[in-house]
Amino acid sequence: MEQTLVLIKPSGIIRCLAGDIISRFQHKGLIIAGLKMMQLDESVLREHYAHLVDRPFFPSLLDSMMRTPVIAMCIKGVDAVQVVRDMTGATNGRKAAPGTIRGDYSMSGQENIIHASDSVENGLIEIRRFFKPEEIFDYQDNTFRYLYAPDEK
Repeated sequence: MEQTLVLIKPSGIIRCLAGDIISRFQHKGLIIAGLKMMQLDESVLREHYAHLVDRPFFPSLLDSMMRTPVIAMCIKGVDAVQVVRDMTGATNGRKAAPGTIRGDYSMSGQENIIHASDSVENGLIEIRRFFKPEEIFDYQDNTFRYLYAPDEK
């Protein structure tokens, strides 16, 4: 099973959307293997958004991501990276499809509620950035056998 990182950004925290977002992943059948609230600082954000550091909007991104704590989640499931990306929607909330998290809750490219890893490899890197190994739990709930066919597990 794949693991992926999800961050509920300050725009989601301020708007009290965390419970709805977490519920959507759980109702889909994904497993929350790690969950915590944390305040991000500039050093971790420079590492996390290294590909954006030289962009003119980066100072605004820093300010946005440090406005409140975030909720970090390690989510697990079959094809979890793509499933979560599909549920998240396009980066710009105005362009995200209705029914996706951003499509339902966001009108912005920056204040877009949620971050989701873009690949299996980056998911593992990002999980290690935000979680210690002992903060990730390996379990299956009672509904697991009803989520997948035997050959999909």
